Amino acid sequence: MKQITSLQNPYIKNLLKLQEKSRERKKQGLFIVEGQREITLAVNGNYTIKQILIAKDIFQEEEQLKTILNTIPSIEISKEIYGKLAYRNSTEGIIAVVKSKNTALEDLKLTSKNPLVLVMEGIEKPGNIGAMLRTADAANVDAVFIADPKTDLYNPNIIRSSVGCVFTNTIVMDSSENIIRYLQEEKINTYSATLQNSNEYYLEDYTKPTAIIVGTEATGLTQIWRDEATQNINIPMHGEIDSMNVSVACAILIFETKRQRKFLN
Repeated sequence: MKQITSLQNPYIKNLLKLQEKSRERKKQGLFIVEGQREITLAVNGNYTIKQILIAKDIFQEEEQLKTILNTIPSIEISKEIYGKLAYRNSTEGIIAVVKSKNTALEDLKLTSKNPLVLVMEGIEKPGNIGAMLRTADAANVDAVFIADPKTDLYNPNIIRSSVGCVFTNTIVMDSSENIIRYLQEEKINTYSATLQNSNEYYLEDYTKPTAIIVGTEATGLTQIWRDEATQNINIPMHGEIDSMNVSVACAILIFETKRQRKFLN
C-alpha cells in the first residue's frame, strides 16, 4: 500500500481544497467522504469511489468494508494528515474520494405510479438540508428536489448531518421554474408550506401523487411556489412564535402523507 506522510504532498493539498472549497468540488467532480457507514452507503448508492485513504493508527476495519477495501486503491496516510482532512470530531481513520453524481432534472425517472416527493427551495443551511435528507430516507420518498440551490450537495456538513442519506436518496437540483413545470407535467399535486392563503395541513388529501414544498425559515417560499401550488398548507402554531425549524416542519408534513397512505394498496 502506498504511503503519504507529508501535508505538503500535492495530492493531499488537493484533497484539502476539495474539503474546503465548493468550486473545487464542482470543478473536479469529486468530493470527500469520511466514516465507514457513509462510505458503505455511497457504494450502495452506486457512487464511484476513486480512492481510499486509511490512517492505520486509528482505523478498525468493519466487516461491511472488506469487499470495498479489496477492490479500491488505498493509500496509507499519517494521523496528522487524517486530522487535517477529517471534518468530524469522531475519528474512524478512513476517508474516501468519491465522484459526484449527475443531479440533472432531465435524467430523473420516477418509477412509482403514486410518487411522493420533497422539494426544498433555496435552503441555505447545510444542517437543515442534511436533516431533511434523513427524513426523506426514513419516509422512503421517491425523489428530493433542491430548487434554486444555495449550497452544493457535497458540502461536508450536508454529508455529516444527513448521516450518509445524501447517498440513499434520488436527488435533483434545478430552478424552481423547471421543477414546477416537471411536477405539473407529471400531474403531481403540490402542497406549499406557507402561512399565506393556506389550509391546515391535516385537512388535505395526500394519497394521490404528492409533492411537499418547504422554504427557508427567514423568508419562506417565494411567490411562484405559492401561486402555482395545488394548495398552500400550514402547521398550526399554538405558542408565541409563528414558525418552526424547516426540518421539523418537513418531517411533520412528510409523515402525515405516509400516515394517509398507510392503508393504500
